[in-house]
Amino acid sequence: MKYFVWSIGLLALSLSGCASSRSLNFPFDPGGRSLNSPFAEMQPAIAGRYIVFASDRRGSQDIYLYDTVTRNLVEVPGLNTLDVSESNPAISENGRYIAYMGARGGRPSIYLYDRDTRQTRNLTESLKAEVRNPSISADGNAIAFQSSASGQWDIVVYNRFGQPISQPTSP
Repeated sequence: MKYFVWSIGLLALSLSGCASSRSLNFPFDPGGRSLNSPFAEMQPAIAGRYIVFASDRRGSQDIYLYDTVTRNLVEVPGLNTLDVSESNPAISENGRYIAYMGARGGRPSIYLYDRDTRQTRNLTESLKAEVRNPSISADGNAIAFQSSASGQWDIVVYNRFGQPISQPTSP
């Protein structure tokens, strides 16, 4: 059986501040039922026991979730749709929320998928701007992403209900 080594620097990926890194070995599956496959696996993100990534395994770019403890892909019903190309996923620490960029009709938006309710929310539907590169807080309550609303690329923060979070004006 063929194996690939994926090195992950825990300093950048963990809130614990651990300065060491370790190698995680996951099997290669030519059928695309594991983490590593002959298909393109793009923009991996890790939080806790989960790795989320975009892949073109089914002929379209979709989001996949891998559980490093059970060493299996996790079903995400309602996440991937035929009319949206999904990319740039990020996941909350407990694996409940997945933030990602989705393009429908050529217009990118930032979406939030809730694994408990199996529902997806378009967080930027009313935002008249280009958006990209979402990230999510450990608890899933804040989603940061880039927006071109001001004519340049700025970082904005929304709550998980799609409302901008006000930034304090003084410390």
